[in-house]
Amino acid sequence: MRFRLKLVLLLPLLCFQALSTYADNYPKNLNIDILHYTFELKLSDATDEIWGVTTIRVLFKKEGIDKLRLDLVKANEALQGKGMTVESIMQQGKALAYSHANNVLWISLPQPSHANSESQLVITYHGIPADGLRIGSTKYGDRSFFNENWPNRARHWLPTVDHPYEKASSEFVVTAPAHYQVVSNGLLMEETNLDASTKLTHWKQAVPVSSWLYVLGVAEFAVQYVGWFEGKSIQTWVYNKDREAGFYDFAEPTKQALGFFSDYVGPYVYEKIANVETPSVKGGMETSSAIFYGEELVDGKRSTRLRNVVIHELAHQWFGNAVTESSWDDAWLSEGFATYFTMLFIEHAYGRAELLSQLQAAKKTTYANLAKDPGYTIVADRSPELGPVTNALTYQKGAWILHMLRNLLGDTAFQTGIQDYYQRFINGHATTTDFRLAMERASGKDLIKFFDQWLYQGGYIALKGSWTYDPGSKLVKITLQQTQPSNYVFDFSIEVGCYKAGELLPSITKHPVNARTIEIAIPAATKPEKIELDPQMGLLATWEFVETTPSNTKKK
Repeated sequence: MRFRLKLVLLLPLLCFQALSTYADNYPKNLNIDILHYTFELKLSDATDEIWGVTTIRVLFKKEGIDKLRLDLVKANEALQGKGMTVESIMQQGKALAYSHANNVLWISLPQPSHANSESQLVITYHGIPADGLRIGSTKYGDRSFFNENWPNRARHWLPTVDHPYEKASSEFVVTAPAHYQVVSNGLLMEETNLDASTKLTHWKQAVPVSSWLYVLGVAEFAVQYVGWFEGKSIQTWVYNKDREAGFYDFAEPTKQALGFFSDYVGPYVYEKIANVETPSVKGGMETSSAIFYGEELVDGKRSTRLRNVVIHELAHQWFGNAVTESSWDDAWLSEGFATYFTMLFIEHAYGRAELLSQLQAAKKTTYANLAKDPGYTIVADRSPELGPVTNALTYQKGAWILHMLRNLLGDTAFQTGIQDYYQRFINGHATTTDFRLAMERASGKDLIKFFDQWLYQGGYIALKGSWTYDPGSKLVKITLQQTQPSNYVFDFSIEVGCYKAGELLPSITKHPVNARTIEIAIPAATKPEKIELDPQMGLLATWEFVETTPSNTKKK
């Protein structure tokens, strides 16, 4: 039952700006589409230098294009000679002119393009990666090769369009010492001993992904084929010395999470799923079809932390990987989504109490970071060329925004909107506006104000309030004041729980808060034992809330 609010102090509401369209500073060329990369790499135990041949199949959408821009870090003194040196660029057996400066490779085409024409370019290069591909020891001191491309480090070892807006299918054809096993995206096409000391391994992924999702792991692995999900292999790749511990750690909950996300969101699009131990990351990295997990997590204890990291990285296979943000401005579409969908799986598998525990921890993290940077906006003009593209707020506040949206729309409309969003943009790109429109279609609600204040605006909600019971009018009277900085006034609804004597569960009413200070009146035949704000944990806010009497004020 709703009750009318009496405005005690009416302050002007913050005027919400129209939803903005941000753009990071990467020079996108939407007239060129990279269709496929083939990365041929030679690795050695004698040196950290790699030798590469990258074949690129490119579609020119427009007539008259005479240059192609790629990202590739050039060997230079600032990197102590590390970086890549291009030896040649060929097209149909003919050498092409190019320039390589400021970590950008410009390729001059022999003639301007025709509209909707394809071409194939072959780039031969070599060098020692300064970043991106980590060549070094595992925790056991064994030599290994593992990449970490996120967010824009593929350019240190692979000539690519190193930005999320460009997605392409890929192959890795790796020649390495025969004692190594090689894992990468997609399906294993070939594994051949070329001689007594050298082995060729060929992986191919037909599904297009952005450059940060290409994966290469080369080590002395123990490999377990755990099972199948909808005809796709579930695998574990851990160091030989972690064979027993790693096989135990990764046996669960991969299949369960794949099933939940497929049912809730839509189909899993990649050819396999492999959980891979690596020294190149801390925590996890969502590389498509072969996920990296930090070696410190593999200890044979099947920890809750590892479980949650596995679920988070699996959620990324849908959000961030299959549906990718068009620019770094919208990174929350990856990280906020993966964080909240981890919570949804935990709620599904382990109960609502576990969800509430996760939300409480996320709220604590959110407010700790807002205290340092209260004006931080989730959607903003960012790029890794200028600085970090995410922080804890992208993850934790992003997750809370989705939770509040779910509460606003209801479970059915929320899931319908998620499925619509995924279906429309699977294996493509999306923006925050694309997501908003999907949720509006599902719910029939205008969500511009919600998205504006939570995603395009900084600030936070801090409340100070009190309640008292008036036996004469038989009303619980509540006063609430928004106490956050005056440049932020939020428009939201809050639930109030009224605990009657002898009852464990409260009666819950919902009330709009649309001014700096409001009063709420709730009928009650007798004085409640307790009044609680947000008893179902649906609002990202903090508060001080006390019971008052005519003579004094005391905490309840």
